[in-house]
Amino acid sequence: MNKLILVLIMAASVLISCDKDDDKPSSSSLELNITGLEALGNDFVYEGWIIVDGSPKSTGVFTSVAFPQTFSVDASDLASATKFVLSIEPANDSDPAPAATKLLAGDFSGNSASVNSTGIVGDFSNSTGKYILATPTDGGADTYEESGVWFLDNSSGMPAVGLDLPTLPDGWKYEGWAVIGDTPVSTGTFTDAAMADDNAATSPFKGDAGNGPGYPGEDYLQSPPAGLEFPTDVKGSKIVISVEPSPDNSASPFTLKPLAHQVPADATNHTAIEMGEGPVAMLSGTATR
Repeated sequence: MNKLILVLIMAASVLISCDKDDDKPSSSSLELNITGLEALGNDFVYEGWIIVDGSPKSTGVFTSVAFPQTFSVDASDLASATKFVLSIEPANDSDPAPAATKLLAGDFSGNSASVNSTGIVGDFSNSTGKYILATPTDGGADTYEESGVWFLDNSSGMPAVGLDLPTLPDGWKYEGWAVIGDTPVSTGTFTDAAMADDNAATSPFKGDAGNGPGYPGEDYLQSPPAGLEFPTDVKGSKIVISVEPSPDNSASPFTLKPLAHQVPADATNHTAIEMGEGPVAMLSGTATR
């Protein structure tokens, strides 16, 4: 009799266990493959999202930019997803919703979504730019003119907007750079190419408050980064416009660089120089379920 009771208890346990397993949501694999993505600063991560019935559901976070990568996702959600989105998030993030810094997006067609940055960050295919070498914040002295970079066009004899760039969505800013040797040195961040940089009011080496023109740019006259000396000579250096996530804690340009140009060794100071297409104007990839 005792043996019979034991057998019945064991059978009931198996049935209960099976019921519990049946209650568990099944999962499916989502494979992500992106070209050209670069690592973020220490305080940020990438996070994938699928859009299900109009609502975002996270597919997981990652910091490695080696692809392909595979993520385990609720099977029902993944089957119902209509879009994939990639965002940049704080590493310690209490907000369950995606941040404004959305980098890639694309609709599912069958089991694959072709994702890119054009439709969600901006289309930079027609972007153009000009800059001059000058140091206007040094009180009018015509010295060290090759130690300043200003994104303006003075071809008409008067300063004018030098950058033709699309308006960025929330979560993104432009940033100018001079890559001197192997060291990228920022000229500052901005959202409007017809105005001075965001920190112009606190820097004596920028436009407006710094007695420079009211456009993005900076004079490299003091406080150089480690390994460099100011004033300097940016001739031979590379001038870059990047698209940066905001906020951003990286001291280097972000992956998206729509405009760039190597300053000619014989460049003429105070004369507009035309930029060319940058190394990365768009990011793209696939999300496969």
